[in-house]
Amino acid sequence: MLRTEMKKGKALALLSGGLDSTLAVKLLLEQGIEVEAINFVSPFCLCGKGGCGASQVAGKFGIPLKVISVGEDYLKVIRKPKYGYGKNMNPCIDCRIFMLKRAKEYARKAKASFIFTGEVLDERPMSQHFKAMKIIEEEAGLENEILRPLSAKLLPETTVEKRGIVNRRKLLDIHGRSRKRQIRLAEEFSISDYPCPAGGCLLTYKEFADKVKDLFEYRRRVTMKDIALLKLGRHFRFGKSKIIVGRNESENQALSHTKSSTDYLFEVPSCGSPITILQGRKTKVAIEKAAALTAYYSDRKDAQVRVRFGKKSLDRATEVFRPNKEEVEKLRIT
Repeated sequence: MLRTEMKKGKALALLSGGLDSTLAVKLLLEQGIEVEAINFVSPFCLCGKGGCGASQVAGKFGIPLKVISVGEDYLKVIRKPKYGYGKNMNPCIDCRIFMLKRAKEYARKAKASFIFTGEVLDERPMSQHFKAMKIIEEEAGLENEILRPLSAKLLPETTVEKRGIVNRRKLLDIHGRSRKRQIRLAEEFSISDYPCPAGGCLLTYKEFADKVKDLFEYRRRVTMKDIALLKLGRHFRFGKSKIIVGRNESENQALSHTKSSTDYLFEVPSCGSPITILQGRKTKVAIEKAAALTAYYSDRKDAQVRVRFGKKSLDRATEVFRPNKEEVEKLRIT
C-alpha cells in the first residue's frame, strides 16, 4: 500500500500526454490534490519523439514530471508476454503491468499517496475492460489502489476514495470508445492542445509487428539499437541474413551511423543510391542479394550494376543483375 497519511495527499499520475491522462490530471488538481507525473518513453511510440506531449501538459499545469526511458528489460516483456498479444505484437496487459510496477517504485520515492491513470473503461479492447484492469492491478501489486478518475464511478471504490482522500462524487463515469465526453470536458477546462489524443503504438501495426517478429526469431538478444533500426529503411530476410535498404538521404545517413562494426555497407557509386546494410551471415549469396537490392532501389537502371561494399569502407565491389519486382518482394519481411 502506498502512503495515505495526508488528508489530500500527493498523487502520482501516469501521464502519456494524450487527452485522457491530461483530463485525469486536471480532475484531481480541481480537488486540490498535489500531483506529480511520470511518463514512460517507449521506442514504439507513434509520436516520433519521446513523451508525446507530456512535458507540455506538465508545464501547463505546473506539476513536476519524471521521464523514464524503458530499457532492454522492457523488450523481454515484448518478446514473451504472460498475457499474450493483441491483434499484432502489442502485449498491452503486460506493458501496463510493467509500467505500473515501476510507477509504484517511483511513487514510494516521491512520497505519493496513490497512483492514478487516464484509463477509460472499455475504451481499448485488450487492456481497458474490467477483467484486464483487475489483472493489471493484481500483477502490479496495486489491487484497489489505482484510481481511474474518468471511469471511477463505474469501477469498485478504491482505497483512496474510501479514505476520503479523493471525492468520488466529483469523478466521472465515462466508458467506451467514443471521445465526445472527453472533448466536451476539454472545452470546459480550456484544454485545446492535446498531442497524440488517442495515443498510439507501433506494435499495433502489422508491417512493424512483422519486423519485430522477425527480429525476435533470428536474434537471441535484442537491444534498443536493434529496435531503432526497425524504423529505418526497407527490411528483407535471406535465411540468417538481414538486409536493410535506406529510403532517402536521412535514412542513408542514419544507417551508416547505426550499423555495427560487423555489418556490411553497400552503395551504387556515381548515381542516386540507397545505403544498404547486411547483418547476420555474410555468405557470398547473401552479399549478392544485398547488392542486388541496392541496385534495384538505385537510380541505375542497367541490367547489370556494379555495387561497392565493405565493412569499414566500400573497398570491394561486385557486379549483379538488377532483380525484378517479384524477386524483391520474395525477400521482403511482411
